[in-house]
Amino acid sequence: MRGGTAMKKALGNLLDQALRQVAGEHARGLRHAGLEQARDARNGHYASNAAMQLAGKLKRRPADIAGDIVAALPAKQIIERAEIAGPGFINIWLDPGALQSELNRIGREGDAYGCSDFGGGRRILVEFVSANPTGPLHVGHGRHAALGDCLARLLEATGHEVWREYYVNDAGRQLSVLGLSVWLRMVEQATGADAFPEGAYRGEYIGNLAERMADELPGAAEAARKGMAWPEKQAGGNGEADRHIDALIEAARECLGDELFSAIARAAGDWVLEDIRDDLQQFGVRFDNWQSERELADGGKIDECLKRLEGVTYRRDGALWFPAERYGDEKDRVVVRADGRSTYFASDIAYHYAKRKRGADLLLDVLGADHHGYVNRVRAGLEALGEPPSCLEVRLVQFVALLRGGERVAMSTRGGEFETLRSLREEVGADAARFFYVSRAGEQHLDFDLDLAKRRSSDNPVYYVQYAHARIASLLGKLADRGLSFSMDESAAHAGLLTHRREIDLMLALARLPETIEQAAVQRAPQVVAHYLISLAQAFHGWYNHCKVLDAEPELRSARLGLAHAGGQVLRNGLGLLGVSAPRSM
Repeated sequence: MRGGTAMKKALGNLLDQALRQVAGEHARGLRHAGLEQARDARNGHYASNAAMQLAGKLKRRPADIAGDIVAALPAKQIIERAEIAGPGFINIWLDPGALQSELNRIGREGDAYGCSDFGGGRRILVEFVSANPTGPLHVGHGRHAALGDCLARLLEATGHEVWREYYVNDAGRQLSVLGLSVWLRMVEQATGADAFPEGAYRGEYIGNLAERMADELPGAAEAARKGMAWPEKQAGGNGEADRHIDALIEAARECLGDELFSAIARAAGDWVLEDIRDDLQQFGVRFDNWQSERELADGGKIDECLKRLEGVTYRRDGALWFPAERYGDEKDRVVVRADGRSTYFASDIAYHYAKRKRGADLLLDVLGADHHGYVNRVRAGLEALGEPPSCLEVRLVQFVALLRGGERVAMSTRGGEFETLRSLREEVGADAARFFYVSRAGEQHLDFDLDLAKRRSSDNPVYYVQYAHARIASLLGKLADRGLSFSMDESAAHAGLLTHRREIDLMLALARLPETIEQAAVQRAPQVVAHYLISLAQAFHGWYNHCKVLDAEPELRSARLGLAHAGGQVLRNGLGLLGVSAPRSM
């Protein structure tokens, strides 16, 4: 088994024993003995409301039940003392010796400290980002990348088998719009024509793709110099703009021929995807598989899925419909249009079904908030195919607003006015970007303060946490300069000297990493780790500023060096789960 029992879990086990002794069968099902971290260490390290939860069942005063529970707690283990507070809360202080022993465990387990086998090897396929290959990743995609990658890291740390996957939407209309946009820029560059339509993709990258296309597809360059025939009807409203774009796509196909137009669209999509891969790699995000929608269709997976649904689907108005309403969705859905083309919904069902057939126990999708209607319909499709609806879990991620100088940065993706993930990384650094992205729950809107992310002060949370690690590295680096040495064995022998209030606070903070990781994994909440690291840095800075280390008496110095070493290890482990570096100097 990786790791050992978390301090909270060990404490919960002792409380459970006492609860069973006091309440018998009534204690069954009481989650973790009602145990939570105390908000104020002066009122205990942990608190339990178990007595109040049992009062109704036992028909007794909570305070009396709490007294019996405290009396039933085993003596001389990890509990220093337990007291009854308020209407029946049980406040518990951990024994300093237990916290001191945890330092030894941190030293033994090193990079594995905090990990567990909680997941039992359950196979989880995490799909995230999956942005259409029609342009560079923007800052919103960056949040998806950071959250999805951190979730995968947390699940791996808790004993799950994790696969990371990016679904490449390379078979739909949007790729044709990309091809058209690049082609029109080629015509513009070759002839000087200035009639770029509303609804096409804009941005400097389209011009760059057009220049590259002219170099690598000579036939397209020659056709661009000849120009093209433009549909007479120009764009009006949004719907009209889409129809105009479709008409332009047809005109471009006629001008170039299907083969050349498709080659332009595919090449542009491939180059954009190449850029996306590089961008994510630079951001510390890797994928085990890049699943092409086009390959899914060409490989017959969509047709195979539709065949399995025969007898469930029905025909209406020339189209093939899936009875999604029967499975809990708000309405039935078209899977094959009247013209014979399958819909995105058909692709989505086939894709998720294929993921299940590859052996995933759970499909965890990290999607944009605009996909809220997506969940029920895909679950409906999986259920109709004989898969449990619960095998699909979707985490929705809200939008990101950038703040510069206290003002929001205007962004419009289609209009080409957006901040790319690459430009964000270059401005604030990958570490700050990742930490800020995951410091707030994904289902909440995020205001990303660029000025704060660049600030080198304690106001900046990622700087504050990384600085704690750098201070520890600096402290340990000074040993040789003073002719001193340090060993974990010697430090462990003197750990009993760590009794200062600041030392107790720091040891308690370090010991909470395992429960923090488990909580963050179960709740799919990387922000729990980010907030934990900030509180750990606070505990470290408070200790460092109040307790001498190198100038302390030899035995106390040895003990405190061990505490600092453990602090550095836990900071590295926690930052690693967020994909953030632990610098040795700042």
